[in-house]
Parts: sequence; C-alpha cells; structure tokens
Amino acid sequence: MFIIDSLSQIDYWLLGALALVMLYQCYFYCRYMMGCNRWLRRNSKKTINSTSEEYPGVSVIVCARNEENNLRNYLQALLTQDYPCYEVIVVNDGSEDDTQMVLEQYMRQYKHLYVTFVPREARIISSKKLALTIGAKAAHYDYLLLTDADCRPESRYWIRDMARGFCGNDGKTEVVLGYGAYFSQKSLLNSLINYDTLFIGLQYMGMAVAGKAYMGVGRNLAYKRETFFNHSGFRGLLGERAGDDDLFVNKIVTRENTQIVCTPDSITWSVPKASWREWFHQKRRHLSVSPHYKTASKVRLTIEPLTRGLFYALLIAIFVFGSGWAMVGAYALWCVRLILQLCVINTSSRRLGGQLFGIEIVLYEIVLPLVSAYLLATHPWYKKRMHW
Repeated sequence: MFIIDSLSQIDYWLLGALALVMLYQCYFYCRYMMGCNRWLRRNSKKTINSTSEEYPGVSVIVCARNEENNLRNYLQALLTQDYPCYEVIVVNDGSEDDTQMVLEQYMRQYKHLYVTFVPREARIISSKKLALTIGAKAAHYDYLLLTDADCRPESRYWIRDMARGFCGNDGKTEVVLGYGAYFSQKSLLNSLINYDTLFIGLQYMGMAVAGKAYMGVGRNLAYKRETFFNHSGFRGLLGERAGDDDLFVNKIVTRENTQIVCTPDSITWSVPKASWREWFHQKRRHLSVSPHYKTASKVRLTIEPLTRGLFYALLIAIFVFGSGWAMVGAYALWCVRLILQLCVINTSSRRLGGQLFGIEIVLYEIVLPLVSAYLLATHPWYKKRMHW
C-alpha cells in the first residue's frame, strides 16, 4: 500500500506508457532480433552431401572499380572454394589502377575465373547496377551469388552454405540473404560500425525468418538468374545512386520466395570505413533509398526507432517529474530491457563470429537513429550524378 499510495496519477500514466513501449521493444527483440538464433537452432544439424546433385551451379559476381589491392588480398579466397560447380565473374567497372593486370594474372592460374567490363562510354547514375547486369548476363549458371571486391568469405565452404539456402522449400526459394560483417579493429568508430551492422543484419534476417523480408546486402546475397531477368533487373532503379542490393531485394521478395543463411561458414568479412567522414558518406548513400521501400517495410522499420526514442523520452520524463518510487520502477524496466538486449545481441554476435558488447550499446542505440535522421535530413536529394 505504501508504494501505491506514494505514486501520483502522473506516475501511473508515465509508468504505464513506459511499460507499453517496453513491451513492444521486447516483442521486437524476441520476434525479429532472435530470428537468426532460431534459424540456427533449426538448421544446425541439417547437412547435404558435398557430392549431391542438389548443389546447383553458382556464378559468383564481383564488381570491381579500382580494387587492385583488394583483389590481390581477397580474390583467391573466392577462387579456392570447396564447391563442385561454380565460376567467378569479375566485372571491371572502368578501373584506372592495375585491376586488369591483377585479374589477368589470376585468369592464367584459375580457369573458372571470367572477366568482363563496363564500357567506358557508359554514363548512368549508378554504374554498379550496370556492372551487375553485365555480370548476370555473362553468368553460365542459374544461381547468382554476389559479393564485393573487398570481401573475404569466412571459409572455403561459403558457396556451399549459401547454395544450401536454395535447397528444400519445394523449389520456391528465389532469394537467399546472407550476413556481411566487418573486420574488427580497436576504435570507437569500428565498434559503432560493427554494432550498426550487426543490428541491421539481425533485423533483416529476423524479419525474413518471420516472413517479412525487406532487404539484403550486396556483400553476401544470392538470387536466381531467372528471377533477376523476370523482374527486368534494375529497371526502375537506375535513377537511384544506391539500391543495387536492398532496394532490388525489397522489390522482389515475398513471404515464400526468401530464405536466410547465417551459419558461421556463410559469413563474409569486409574492410570497414577508416574515418567518420567515409562512414557518414556510406551510410547516407544506403539511407537514401529507404524512402523507396514498400510501405509495409517502411512502417515496420519506423516503429522500432520511434518506440525506442519514446522509451528514453519517458525515462527522462519520469526522472524529471516522477516520484522516487516511479524512478525505481522506471529503472527496473530499463534494466530488464537492457539485459534482454545484451543477451540477444551478444548471443547472436558470438554465433556470427563478431565482438561482444557491453553497456556502450546504450550510447550506440541513442546515437545511431540521430545520425540516420541527420543524414537523411541533409541528403542532397536534388543531386543526380554518376556514382558507383
């Protein structure tokens, strides 16, 4: 009775609103952010014989523009995969360094490496979409597996695990979403990038598991060649600087045709941006296409950051206007949510070979939506120029 009598009507309203918002946040983490863990538990014991005819032929497509050093460092990992039937197609997109020379050296050693190019006279806003289209047309196999020149597969079984995503499901699977992580370094920027990448990855994979797929990342993405051309490739998207991965996936995915693969061997690792300026530019480019997502996708993606912001706003309001007991209740709710976050985020990160996070995620989850809002608000929407 003491606690009840000491709470004012404002306390009740604020605590009730905080509890409702926290319930949605808990639902979001349990429903979507844990989707990858549920998939791993269901599929950890499923294997396919490496000599089985169920393994389809795969064309790995890499677009390269001035990627001489990255190709030297990472291309061999793509060319030495343990997979019975695949090719690697590198599309040289107007490189001005020694990219072509490096590719020619590899071609003499690996017969399943094919090189094509984007014509120098091509002038479109996003030449990478043209490069991917050229790669898809050059492919000899029915399944396209996309990655970037600065990406390294976790293991020589990367193609095997990603191709496994097309097996089963009565042949309905047309799109397979993989996870693309970043190499870890000791810096605040790198830790923030890794958390942002992990959060987005768990979100899009978890929503796909729940039948609400909305995006993928070009660092680790596969789809049927037939599906690409049945949807006219990037037609309707060529006016956007980005969107060769997430916007295209958002256009073609359905509840039935999309699967994820998030085994340890299926992960790719990329070089993260080294400066805040470069990361802001990359993030702004990715965010610039989000307004073109399907309405249902935009609604789901908006609710979580809004409820997250409301959660912290209500916390502040209770600590400013509430009684002592209201503060105790608010602190308890915050602790429950934080513990759930740490458990979900770190369990998933550990299974995906990433770093573990602590209390710093409170700072990250407050800062990242503000950064995204700022980058969207300051995006030069009127600029339309050629961009890779």
